[in-house]
Amino acid sequence: MIILISAIILLGIVTYYFHRRDLKKQVEKTNKIVQTKIQEPPQECCGRHLVCERDSLLAGVSKTIEYYDDEELDAWKGIEPDSYTPEQIELFREIFYTLRPEDVPGWVRSLQLRQIAVPESLRDEILLVVNEQRTIDK
Repeated sequence: MIILISAIILLGIVTYYFHRRDLKKQVEKTNKIVQTKIQEPPQECCGRHLVCERDSLLAGVSKTIEYYDDEELDAWKGIEPDSYTPEQIELFREIFYTLRPEDVPGWVRSLQLRQIAVPESLRDEILLVVNEQRTIDK
């Protein structure tokens, strides 16, 4: 009888030991996965956009294109940011300065969806307004 009780206790101890070891392995594996996800840059943000989609005020919003009385900009789809003429840059600037500050992030997102690059000379001004809007919204 003592042998049977000893065997049951020993079996319980061995089972407990292996169960704890498996739990530790699962926790370590989970921690590695979490650390890997933290270290990897998000897939949405490639660094090519004026406003990173990850940080965008409109992230997660539908991909529907919204126009801001700027349909004429569609003719410049695919043009590189440093290839615009002074007249084209002035049209961008005119549209930008007629927007309300809270509409600027949406306008930039609309341009991204329409594959229209913002002229290099306007980027700093636009980023300033977008960053101010993020500060206000937080």
